Amino acid sequence: MRSMTRTNRLMSAIKYLASSVMVLVIAVPLYISVMGGFKSVGQLRAEPVSVPHPFNWSQYTDMLAGKVGLFWLELANSVVVGLGTVAVVLVIGTFAGYALARIKFKLNKAIYLYFQLGLLFPLAVAILPLYLQLRTFHLLDTRIGVILPQAAFGLAVMLMLLRGFIKAIPMELEEAAAIDGYGRFGFLFQIVVPLSTPILATTAVLTLVASWNNFFTPLLVFNTEKKFTLPLGVMGYMGEHAADWNLILAFLTLAMIPAIVIYVCFQKYIVAGLTGGAIKG
Repeated sequence: MRSMTRTNRLMSAIKYLASSVMVLVIAVPLYISVMGGFKSVGQLRAEPVSVPHPFNWSQYTDMLAGKVGLFWLELANSVVVGLGTVAVVLVIGTFAGYALARIKFKLNKAIYLYFQLGLLFPLAVAILPLYLQLRTFHLLDTRIGVILPQAAFGLAVMLMLLRGFIKAIPMELEEAAAIDGYGRFGFLFQIVVPLSTPILATTAVLTLVASWNNFFTPLLVFNTEKKFTLPLGVMGYMGEHAADWNLILAFLTLAMIPAIVIYVCFQKYIVAGLTGGAIKG
């Protein structure tokens, strides 16, 4: 008993230590970024980790007032691209997930495995064929040219979650719905979609955050500065203000805030979607 108690205490200590290290790895860069935006360049170089004295709000206020950079325009572009990507993933993913889970046909498993291959290959592998396709369909320097590739890679995660969830819904529930006069679409929209709310919310949040942080696809597609999303804006801002690290850190902080707020507000839905199961019959 004593050995078991010691082992449990040791495992708990290791878990707490690992959690503390992870918190520091995440929190320290955030702290430096936020506080760095309140410092002058000289103070940031001399005391990068210290608390600003005094706090200089001009970097943040000038940026929010539109005096420096294109923060609000790039924020709006990120919102449009992110919400567009989420809409495409949810609509196509809902229909595809239901079809792969409930409709039996010869290529069912092959199509599902094909989608799951998207989890194995990063976007960089498909850079050349993707660019050629977008150029062929005249989608370069358009928002839809960013939305469609992001949605294509986001579908793999949604199908993995939704297909398993729908397959776990008892067939008796679908048979009862059929007796009540519901067809496939009625069962999908009246029963499956409401039951799948945690999965849909999880997919929406993960897709939105991934789109918000995506740098590679907008870099490939956009040429016009006024269409840049926040990650591209950060790159351009760093090139324009290479010596003004306080301005760069202020821009980075403002760019991170929406994604952090979204993740924190919908964290419970993400946990429910990743750990919850279907209805038990």
